[in-house]
Amino acid sequence: LLKLHYFQSFFIFFKFIYFLLYADNVDEVIDGLEECYRWERAGPAAAGVRSAKRLHYLIIIGMQIIWAVSMVAFVLLLVTTPLWTQQDLPLHVSYPFHLHDSSKHPVTHILIYISQSWSILYFLTGLISTEGLSITIYSQLTTGLTVLCVELRHLHQLCDGDEDLLRWEINRLVKYHQKIISLVDRSNEVFHGPLIMQMIVNFLLVSLSVFEAMMARHDPKVAGQFILLMILALGHLSMWTKFGDMMSQESLEVAEAAYEAYDPSVESKKIDWNIRFIIMRAQEPLIMRATPFPTFNMINYKAILNQCYGILTLLLNTLD
Repeated sequence: LLKLHYFQSFFIFFKFIYFLLYADNVDEVIDGLEECYRWERAGPAAAGVRSAKRLHYLIIIGMQIIWAVSMVAFVLLLVTTPLWTQQDLPLHVSYPFHLHDSSKHPVTHILIYISQSWSILYFLTGLISTEGLSITIYSQLTTGLTVLCVELRHLHQLCDGDEDLLRWEINRLVKYHQKIISLVDRSNEVFHGPLIMQMIVNFLLVSLSVFEAMMARHDPKVAGQFILLMILALGHLSMWTKFGDMMSQESLEVAEAAYEAYDPSVESKKIDWNIRFIIMRAQEPLIMRATPFPTFNMINYKAILNQCYGILTLLLNTLD
């Protein structure tokens, strides 16, 4: 359990320090998203845009609530550990002069217990905040792609055969698409370190927590703690892969929406070229990735689970 706490602590401190050092870069991405919001306009697509934004909002809020509730359960489990195990403190540590020993120093033991409980609550709350900010940025990029699809599909209704208006709208949407692509690339650059760290830490947490749970299977209380940690690690990785999948799928939908925007009654090479340009750029999905690690999607998620299972089997066979 101590090794798993080391992994968790390192991951949390890494997140805090990274966001402290790269706060300006994160603000740059957020400012880019603000520009995308200003490019939206009123018209026939407004109702569809509101509906799409509402759906994405409910998805992100729902998943973050589940994540937050799971973290609260984990915090309560850690804080109450001394009540149902032989461990005296939430975190297994040793202080000079046996200050952690409740029989010798009851007052300092209580102070250490309070400080550990507060630290666990503070740092895990900070982790929820940083993770929420990161995943929300990718969620908003996905929302931007959905808005682009909705506006492309309503171009006929908006322009109603007006060639000049159609040309202006297509130019605006081409720039909007380019802006989102550049923001996705920039987000992958800004979050390159955290994405790599998440992949490594989640892989280790899942593998080790399952292994420790199997080793402690004769002690249900200890095994339950490891199982909860495994569920949290899997849930954390699942949340990121889900939003990575959503962004990739929505980026491919742009090509179909652009094809629906084609109006054969309007004979303009410039308009046709812009539509083809959008379709060409939408052939390759936008991905959430930190090179050299694989893309965050459900296919690679299943591959990671297979690797974890293989490592677990090897460890158990070695012990047997």
